[in-house]
Amino acid sequence: MSIDWRVRAGALALSIGLGVFVVYGVLGAQAQTAPRYLYDPGWPKPLPNKWKMGGITGLAVAPDDTIWAYDRPNDLTNIELEAELNPPIADCCTLPPSMLHFDKEGNLIGSFSAPQGHGMDVDSKGFAYLGQNTVRKYDTKTGKLVGEIEHTPETEGGGTFGPATMPNHVPGQGGQGPVAGFLPPPPGAGGRGGGRGGNADPAARAAAIAAFRAKYPPTTPMIVGGIEEIRVDEPANEIYVADNYLSGRVMVFALDTLKFKRGWGAYGHKLSEISTNDADHAYAPNGPMPKEFAGHLTFNFSNDGLVYAADRNANRIHVTDKQGNFKKEFILAPYTGVGGSTGGVAFSPDKEQRFLFISDLTNNHVWFLNRADGKVVGQLGSMGESGGQFFGLHMIATDSKGNIYTGEVFAGERVQRFVPGDSPRGKHLDQLSRIQP
Repeated sequence: MSIDWRVRAGALALSIGLGVFVVYGVLGAQAQTAPRYLYDPGWPKPLPNKWKMGGITGLAVAPDDTIWAYDRPNDLTNIELEAELNPPIADCCTLPPSMLHFDKEGNLIGSFSAPQGHGMDVDSKGFAYLGQNTVRKYDTKTGKLVGEIEHTPETEGGGTFGPATMPNHVPGQGGQGPVAGFLPPPPGAGGRGGGRGGNADPAARAAAIAAFRAKYPPTTPMIVGGIEEIRVDEPANEIYVADNYLSGRVMVFALDTLKFKRGWGAYGHKLSEISTNDADHAYAPNGPMPKEFAGHLTFNFSNDGLVYAADRNANRIHVTDKQGNFKKEFILAPYTGVGGSTGGVAFSPDKEQRFLFISDLTNNHVWFLNRADGKVVGQLGSMGESGGQFFGLHMIATDSKGNIYTGEVFAGERVQRFVPGDSPRGKHLDQLSRIQP
């Protein structure tokens, strides 16, 4: 039977898109340990209603293997919202909801709007836990807010803690784009740019920070600052949260009451032992490891009860038990500067979870590490905007079949799926990539 020309053409395009991942798979095969993955160009399906995603700041696989993506609609600019104007002046696009729910085939099966934020997880009872200026619990069927973790009434930068509110959106009017807040001001322009603190007097700012930290010491049993990561542990009736106070604290709360239970810092430091000296949180590429977390802390826990906390700004992963007792440290790509190398943490699907899957925002790889010793055994992806590449690889999650889901910020602004090479879907994609036009 002859092969339809459309299949051949599709296969050729697919083979081009898959080629880099086949190469990485071969490199992994030579190492005899690395898993082999292929980019799945058919996932997800196009969004309805002319929606366009913003940057992905949360990604979670539900117990039924459906996927939730928490996007940042305010990343979209005016030219991406021209279909909202009356009359429209372009075919695309319109502002999406911040919460998007996909089935296993990539179809959008649900959504709701909530204030955008950072970090999220979902449970088996239909609730989502979203990192905003604290952790807020939403009913995914209605989008209704049903609870939140306590936050200090003020923030270190001088602001006050506020309720969850949706910004007013004017049709056709977007923001400055997904990277505006990270760019330094032009020479001589002054202003804040990507920095913090504006033109405030440094001595006055230092005094204000010292006063805040004295008022809210590291032992403060509530959220201070913003949220980096959220992970639900339903069997233990607990929710793990990383806030960004003092560059990161692992905080554990009761899942039902949202009341504080325990917490820790780098090297398993008790909350009372966390240093408030910024020098103890500082890291330079290829330099010594800091005594405390350096910033943008994420984590996940394994089947055998270990917590893998990725300290992105210090290019490392700390392993503790669920009580915070330190076990070991893995260092990954220590030469990496700016955004760091150790982003999100996921695990391979085998019972032993032999491999860690680490998303890398700066180098734009998924790293494969032996979970036992932290050694790198392979990597997936490179920087770029083609399917299967990454531009701002931010979030990572895996389902029960071992499929990898990634979420990007910066110019990426999308979710992608990678399937195991030995899975039925992987074998099918591999076969298509080998068809000659």
